[in-house]
Amino acid sequence: MNVEQSPARAPAPQASPADQRGPNASLRFLLSNEFGLIVLIVVFTVLFGLATKGFLSSFNLFTLGRTAAVNIVIGLSMMAVIVTGGLNLAVGAIGVCAAMTFGALIEVVGLPWPIALAGGLALGAALGAVNGIAVVRSGLHSFIITLATMSIFFGVMVFITRAESFRGLPQSFTMLGRMKLAGVISPLLIVAVAVSLALVVLYRLTPLGREMLAAGAKPEAAVLSGVRVDRVVVLCHLLSGLLASIAALMLVARNGAAIPAMAGQLGQDWLLPAFLGPVLGGTLLSGGRVSVLGTFLGALLVTMLTSGLLLLQIGEFWVQACLGILLLIAVLLDKARRLFLASRRMI
Repeated sequence: MNVEQSPARAPAPQASPADQRGPNASLRFLLSNEFGLIVLIVVFTVLFGLATKGFLSSFNLFTLGRTAAVNIVIGLSMMAVIVTGGLNLAVGAIGVCAAMTFGALIEVVGLPWPIALAGGLALGAALGAVNGIAVVRSGLHSFIITLATMSIFFGVMVFITRAESFRGLPQSFTMLGRMKLAGVISPLLIVAVAVSLALVVLYRLTPLGREMLAAGAKPEAAVLSGVRVDRVVVLCHLLSGLLASIAALMLVARNGAAIPAMAGQLGQDWLLPAFLGPVLGGTLLSGGRVSVLGTFLGALLVTMLTSGLLLLQIGEFWVQACLGILLLIAVLLDKARRLFLASRRMI
């Protein structure tokens, strides 16, 4: 109910800041990466469903969810480092090292797979921490450090394992990659959702998560506030390594084997999905802002586009070209969106 101001009465109270932000908040949501991704996912689902015969089949939806689960965790692995303005080009190499360690601990050492799983995750976290320590101690940008360690980690792994695969994995583990829940849902997708929720809790509800965001937004101000930025950088790389190893072990469960080439030469096949998810989702490459939901949706969209284009019998080369163009467009659109919001004083 509107209240008009009368000369005989006291001025009506002004609208609260929350009320004033109402329209702006709605506009910001409509311009957000998350909303745009939801719209694109719905649009492409309809388009691919109409243009292909098997896109909405239970088998393809199961395969889509299983593939998206791995891509989601790969994207979250990169996001964990981007939060401080860094990069981790070694996500694929770390993941392969963790997967091969898992296979070796089972086949060579003879450990039960839960213990071998813990060993693989521990190695991935340790390699991530090595990257973080090297970045802090050297003062070099993480791009240079992780570019070097990408080759080092992968080369050492190939030398130790002689590039041999581990295929004798227990069925109780590999069945996780083949199991269907309700006929269409993969347990791997549930793992990806659980990891995403854990990161939401980390960044929103814990002091460590807030320190990570502060260290990425304004490192100098964070130091003055008592944040140990060097420690935060190391922990972000450790978390990235841990997430990369989770993605790799999910891929092992899906493939039924630990294969040195599972992430491509030097792990480079993971780089495009690692960047696409966070960038499409609205994570700032300069650091200080992350979107777990956006990264989740971005990885899901990338997986959907890849699956749909392949069903349309588009060559794989053109699929990779389309994804590269999508990454470039996403960066440019996000920049335009932030400039628009800044011009309206909404950020």
